Amino acid sequence: MDKTIHEQILSSKSIAISGHVKPDGDCMGSSMGLYHYISNKYPEIQVDVYLEAIPPAFVFMKDSEKIKLELEDNATYDLFFALDCGDTGRLGKFSRLLDVSKKSICIDHHVSNKGFADYSYIEPEMSSTSELVYSLIDTEYVDVKAAECLYTGIVHDTGVFQYSSTTSLTMKRAGELMDKGIDYPRIVDESYYMKYVVQNRLMGYCLLNCELKLDGKVILSVLPKKVIEEFGGVASDLEGIVAQLRQTKDVEVAIFAYELEDGLYKLSLRACNYVDVAQIASEFGGGGHVRAAGCSVTENINSVIDKVLSMIKAQL
Repeated sequence: MDKTIHEQILSSKSIAISGHVKPDGDCMGSSMGLYHYISNKYPEIQVDVYLEAIPPAFVFMKDSEKIKLELEDNATYDLFFALDCGDTGRLGKFSRLLDVSKKSICIDHHVSNKGFADYSYIEPEMSSTSELVYSLIDTEYVDVKAAECLYTGIVHDTGVFQYSSTTSLTMKRAGELMDKGIDYPRIVDESYYMKYVVQNRLMGYCLLNCELKLDGKVILSVLPKKVIEEFGGVASDLEGIVAQLRQTKDVEVAIFAYELEDGLYKLSLRACNYVDVAQIASEFGGGGHVRAAGCSVTENINSVIDKVLSMIKAQL
């Protein structure tokens, strides 16, 4: 186990854990995995997880109902873990935990993370924050509850072990988590592959209305807010759409733009082999990984897409 993390936990009576806004599989998995680990090895320490409302696909994680959705005005903590966050802005309303905690530790694998905590563990080559958390803790105290969370995070950020960030060590660590007794086929099927009808309908709309750009090297799909509302969907229902677009033959970059509020769009960018989409997203105040990144924009979406296409063309 990492000595600094152990010492910081041991010297704390209260610990808070949080991740990025709109939590996904890796955010949820690393946050709840660390929560169960600390609860198991250091049962005398108070530990709380703060996240926005989680997607239904992740409610199977034990004690997910204990996640706090709001931070009390008088809350204070000895130690704060920021997980899977490239910057403080991605913490959203829970960025205040940095102010109300005596010490902070950031564990992340986003290449855009410059380090904002007292102690930072940033490994861009790691497949997921969940794998990084597992590499830093005492695996003897990872019980089945922590294991299913960390395994979920690895599964989601590797696309079930298909992305280039997956290494032989990733597979070894995933195997160790499987050996803890988790129901790994159910985790993969129910949290990654299984979709609700509304999710399938939104996916269908995006695929039906996609366009090829730059001689077929880029695929683009734009989803207005009014369409999301017509289908009865929410932002969490859009998980997996950009990944599906990326799987189109001969495509190098997938661009998925969806409207969160009137005039506010989220751009998700995915590359296959050689385009650095993190560099592109950073031009709009976003970030992420070399092959998977995103940003939020308020300027005209068509203008933004033209700029993104121009930057992709320059790299191609």
